[in-house]
Amino acid sequence: MLGQLLFLGVKGTELTKEEAALFKKVQPGGYILFTRNIVSAEQTRKLTNDLRSLTYDDPIIAIDNEGGRVWRTKEIGAVPPSAAQMADHADLSQIGYCADLIAQHLQLLGINMNFGPVLDIDHHKESGAQNALRGRCYGTSVNEVLDKAGLTNRRMRKQGLLTCGKHFPSCGLAANDPHHELPSVNVSMTDLQKEDLIPYMTLLPEMNAIMTAHVRFPQIDPDLPATLSPKIIRGILRDVIGFKGLGITDDLDMGAIVNHYGRGADVKMAIEAGNDMALICHETESAEVAYKALKELDSWMVDESLERISKQKAKIPIPLEFTQKAWTKNNDAIAELRKEVMGDEVEENHIAQSPVEDY
Repeated sequence: MLGQLLFLGVKGTELTKEEAALFKKVQPGGYILFTRNIVSAEQTRKLTNDLRSLTYDDPIIAIDNEGGRVWRTKEIGAVPPSAAQMADHADLSQIGYCADLIAQHLQLLGINMNFGPVLDIDHHKESGAQNALRGRCYGTSVNEVLDKAGLTNRRMRKQGLLTCGKHFPSCGLAANDPHHELPSVNVSMTDLQKEDLIPYMTLLPEMNAIMTAHVRFPQIDPDLPATLSPKIIRGILRDVIGFKGLGITDDLDMGAIVNHYGRGADVKMAIEAGNDMALICHETESAEVAYKALKELDSWMVDESLERISKQKAKIPIPLEFTQKAWTKNNDAIAELRKEVMGDEVEENHIAQSPVEDY
């Protein structure tokens, strides 16, 4: 059962014998897909079906499909505008409809959780700071995020898709990218409560899961980043806010963590902090090391996480039947919505500012 506390990436477009054997042995609670896993809709649906066949109960199968540059299925279908583009150019009815289409899009592929919406407030929209959130936030104020991210979340869930808000307690305040290094934000708990915690405190009761941030808040915990901090995850997320859903770490293979903590220690610390599932996106061959480290946890921590995982897994929907007609209809609707919102604007060619854009 310890494997349920692991959320693992997949190496390629189909499972190798070695990878399938590893997943059967470890029995991870979830999988995350990236662009590297996707070459066609039919192939992706087969991959998700194969992943489901490896575990004793339905796994969570997740993806980062936010819109814009963070859209892992961009090679096989239409791409909706980003959160920032929707916030700037769309009305609320279009934002809600976009969420409907995203949920249908993913469920046709056999994906049952979207790692979204982003609940961070964009504090660096004008400065251009490279904190990995360019274009991914619904606004620069509390009310914008509450209205637009909240609507997106509700509409995805109404379609049956599980959701995961991110990145608790805030990546929006960070000025650098946790994919490369550990950001540090020198604010107090009082400062966070003025703005950045409000979207989480308000919307978390409506969400299945929350993703925790690789950001250090030295005034709150001088020693550990939020992802690994009992003061922040157990102390604030669980005890102060009272969140009962899943706590999932951001990718532990990011430089912010991997450059400072070894595999095994990071996974154990993440669960001790109050997370339920440790996300390992790329170095999946380290899953057995992670599994071994989980054996060192106190039994009450494991039981607590297993209970929360089980409650959310009970909400996993039956995958929509995949047909080419349904897939084409969905992608045509996304393309039409994009044109309505963005006109004839074409996504500019760019050099990725963060690895999150190209995974």
